[in-house]
Amino acid sequence: MDTAVVIFSGGMDSAALLHMVFNQFSEVHAVSFDYGQRHRKELRAAAAIVERLTDMNEGAYIWHDIIPLKAVHPFLKGSSLTDDIEVPEGHYTEEAARSTVVPNRNMMMLSVAIALSVVDQADILYTGVHAGDHYVYPDCRPEFVHYINQAAQAGNEGFAKRGFHIEAPFLHMEKSEIAKVGERYDTPWDMTWSCYLGGLHHCGRCPTCVERAEAFWVAGVMDPTVYDDKEYWKTKSKVYHA
Repeated sequence: MDTAVVIFSGGMDSAALLHMVFNQFSEVHAVSFDYGQRHRKELRAAAAIVERLTDMNEGAYIWHDIIPLKAVHPFLKGSSLTDDIEVPEGHYTEEAARSTVVPNRNMMMLSVAIALSVVDQADILYTGVHAGDHYVYPDCRPEFVHYINQAAQAGNEGFAKRGFHIEAPFLHMEKSEIAKVGERYDTPWDMTWSCYLGGLHHCGRCPTCVERAEAFWVAGVMDPTVYDDKEYWKTKSKVYHA
């Protein structure tokens, strides 16, 4: 039986990834992480989306775990996602968005997910990092994915399933391309959560809200998201004004 592990935040990219993988594997283990992020609302979104997949696909074998990493939260200083720092506004390419970097976050999550993959005897571990992340986040770049793959295989030789590896199918895709993939696999966009503030609605102004709104528009996919400020992204988008 083929098994995949998917790192699943509950956001737009990982939801598209989960639905794509769910259509390709007989067993899927969705793994989310609670590292004390201020937008923990994404974890509730993740749980609800997995529940929906289960309800809609009788007999499907998918399960979901939320792994607590909150013990490291007090030590993750300097990020607006985990520290008492104001969340920036605007596009990720702006300098202010550097404050959203959580030091070594993907390394921590992938390390735990690799261990779970060994336990599950999974064929592949999927991560949803994409081209739009490369500018700000070092642990979303092709070099990082290459080396973490090598480390996973070397560090689990003889224990991981033969041929086990990490895949990042969106690594060279823009977010708008991911929106098209997700649409193809009936991803419930209205259930996903991206906003860094974790309020009642998406704020519409933080970097991930701006890129979310722009991605839907570029992809020509209907955006069901409720934004407190639904026009702000247009002021930051070079594509919209092209």
